[in-house]
Amino acid sequence: MPNIANATRMELTRLKNQLATTRKGHRLLKDKQDEMMRQFLKLVEQYKVLRTLVEDKWLDALDKYDSAKAFHYESELREKFLVPATTLELEYKKESVMSVTVPKIEIKETIKPQITYSFHGTHPILDDIVLNLASNLDKFIELAAMDKRVRILIREIEKTKRRVNAIEHILIPEIMEDIKVVRMKINEAELSNTIRIMKSKDLILKKQLDSQK
Repeated sequence: MPNIANATRMELTRLKNQLATTRKGHRLLKDKQDEMMRQFLKLVEQYKVLRTLVEDKWLDALDKYDSAKAFHYESELREKFLVPATTLELEYKKESVMSVTVPKIEIKETIKPQITYSFHGTHPILDDIVLNLASNLDKFIELAAMDKRVRILIREIEKTKRRVNAIEHILIPEIMEDIKVVRMKINEAELSNTIRIMKSKDLILKKQLDSQK
């Protein structure tokens, strides 16, 4: 609520300019929200496809690992998996999506997967597990990076949505109400001033008439 003492035409102009600026900022923020949502939905479609692929590979490896327990002690299995079957060279970057910084991981080099344990006394099912996981390691890393991007965008979309709603439902109505109050006070002041002038004229005319008698 504006100060009654500031209910002037200058204050009215200032509030109108503030309203125009706020509405412009609201439109820009809403456009940003819509674009982030479009980017998010596009990313989610890719995320779903990749996640389904990774989960299938992971669940298949778990099933085979459970089967391998019938042929090896768990301590033996852990020992055979100590040496990695492949290595990756990664490059971590950042990129901007609608002014939101998200991670981007590029795979620069991949070492061809190979068995790192002795075949002697080892059930062949372990080979399937190792080669399956090693050949899809890049997909696991890509999914982790994409999952982080999705979470960051969700958080930013929610924050932007709250700001848009606050401007639309709180700030703009408050400024409009202030404009209404200031305009009303100005009209009241102008009406009061008009009445005072009219009374002054009536008094002057009355005095003039009295002096002519």
